[in-house]
Amino acid sequence: MAEKNTKRRAIRLRAVTAGMILAVAICLLTPFNNIYQQATPLGGGHFPLAPFFIFVLLIILTALGKKIFRTSLPLFTGSELLVVWIEMVIGSGIAYTGLARTFLLSLTIPIQHANVGNMWQESLHPLLPAALTPTDNAAIDLLYTGLHGGRDMGWLEVVQNIPWQAWTSPLLVWGTFILLSYGFMLFVINLLSRQWIHNERISFPLLRVPEMLSKSLDEGQVGSFFANRFLLAGLLIPVFLHLLNGFHFYYPSVPQLPTLILAGPYFPNHGLLAGFHKLKIYIYPAFIGFAFLTSRQISFSFWFFFILGGFFFGFLGFLGYNIPVSELGITFGPTLARPEETQMLGAYGVFFFFLLWLARRHLLNVTKQSLFLTKSHSARTEWFDVRISFWGCILCFAGLLYWATALGMALSTAFLFFCAGFMIMLVATRIICQGGLAYFTLTAAPMDGLLVMGGSKLFSGINSVLSGMAQKMLFVDLRESLMPSLQHARKLQHGHRPGVLLFSGLFFTILISTGASILAMMTLYYRYGIRELQVEWSSRTVMTMFENINRLITTPVDAGGWITAFALLGAVVMLVLVLCYHRFYWWPIHPLGYLTAYSSAMRILWISFFIGWACNALCMRYGGVSLFKKIQFFFIGLIIGDFLMGGGWAIVGLFTDSGYQVLPN
Repeated sequence: MAEKNTKRRAIRLRAVTAGMILAVAICLLTPFNNIYQQATPLGGGHFPLAPFFIFVLLIILTALGKKIFRTSLPLFTGSELLVVWIEMVIGSGIAYTGLARTFLLSLTIPIQHANVGNMWQESLHPLLPAALTPTDNAAIDLLYTGLHGGRDMGWLEVVQNIPWQAWTSPLLVWGTFILLSYGFMLFVINLLSRQWIHNERISFPLLRVPEMLSKSLDEGQVGSFFANRFLLAGLLIPVFLHLLNGFHFYYPSVPQLPTLILAGPYFPNHGLLAGFHKLKIYIYPAFIGFAFLTSRQISFSFWFFFILGGFFFGFLGFLGYNIPVSELGITFGPTLARPEETQMLGAYGVFFFFLLWLARRHLLNVTKQSLFLTKSHSARTEWFDVRISFWGCILCFAGLLYWATALGMALSTAFLFFCAGFMIMLVATRIICQGGLAYFTLTAAPMDGLLVMGGSKLFSGINSVLSGMAQKMLFVDLRESLMPSLQHARKLQHGHRPGVLLFSGLFFTILISTGASILAMMTLYYRYGIRELQVEWSSRTVMTMFENINRLITTPVDAGGWITAFALLGAVVMLVLVLCYHRFYWWPIHPLGYLTAYSSAMRILWISFFIGWACNALCMRYGGVSLFKKIQFFFIGLIIGDFLMGGGWAIVGLFTDSGYQVLPN
């Protein structure tokens, strides 16, 4: 019986191969769809549109094929389709915001946009190592203006006419940095997976729907799953909503149902409610579904701390503390706008050490195993032996330090920067995976915390250039970051064999997707020219980054005393939260909520988490577990319906000049 169960759970090569092929296809199509067509993004967040849309279609087609051909062993099992899905998720993240969206801009903007006004030729250019940017300025000009006659060329012809010789050096140098960073993430996830999955048993709300679909296929219940009356009721809501609003987008005479309500005008600009004068209410059925499936303690904490953060701003004003924005100094956070938001600098640090404290026994055992002081027992619970992960982490981190110091960065700065970067990414992974946040953004960047602790002298000269560029590529735009997807992959693949095949599939998916994403972006740019494409957000954020780097080099300004005070306040608040959460079983607030209080993602999702939490609480209070098991299908229907409509309108957008967007961009 055990042997039969092992065979049933084994993943075949065809599934891993299919996942890689589909991931590459998404990577190649994403730049054209997202930038040129301005259609619904194929990726976006940690539950991206295209992978789930394809996954649902594969589930339905596989079930139909199994019924028509009456075979007991279908082309793919449900477990294998989960492997296909997570590989597509990984590819879609790399294809856009996770890497490719700003990669080429980061390499070329300091050259292309240098002028007499910003004086980058005198300040930035002498510090830029030649290997970091294209060696030929003409190649950069063509990237922004497009190849001569590029619009009339085929895609392969454009690839052949790209001046590759100018790009060889920067692609090799930055490719080394990217692969070392991705390797470190892979090893860390393999090393920590037992702690998070087995010891702490954290929930993974974003995996609930894919796992249920997979299970229904393996049990031959796909038809009854989609015929569930609660699921159909939930599914019809986003279908009706987005059919109506989609037709309104293309035919304005058709009425629409607003999904954005500007609530800010109902609040004053001064007083206790001043923090809500820009409040917006976004209606996204899918995110209400995710919130319902998330732990009530966590979903409550998300919207509770968002509201509390608004009151805190008004409370400071009520007390007469009008703290100027200049107190922030030079910052790199994507949404850091007010001094009180720097509470997150201290909060992230304390929560990171809380995670280490929870994992202290596991990490001690791993260290003993890796130093061959005790026997390893990890072969059955990880992709491979944790001893390989332990030494792999050390080697990849050492490789990153060598990479940075070889380009001129100080060893101490490089060490602190990479520690801060991976620390924040690990905390963000916990927030996304345990909190069910399909859409998440950072408030402060790793460099912001280091600037508060060490001052601007820490990032003088080449230190600021390398840190800023590396941070922009991997450590600040976390809407589609890799590490949470790797943790999801580890959870989905737990108990499935062979582990080496599953890991190899992820490794080659990352490798090929990185190359395909950069190639697709370069081809699009060289065919049409950056100036002719809609890349305002990407260009603006990269320009802002280099302006801040230039300020660090020429006129460094340290953060004011208020920033240090708020960072300490955040650390104290988080310390109280984790102590109460860990010590008192009745404690109703989860520390994860505090970490997202000022995230721009929560400005969009707070109402979804409020509605999801309220429905979950009412369901459990008045109906208990039996009602929850029934009503959860209604919220699963909201998720499936939203994403199916998003995929449908994305297909329509490929054949029109613009596209109706279902999900947040």
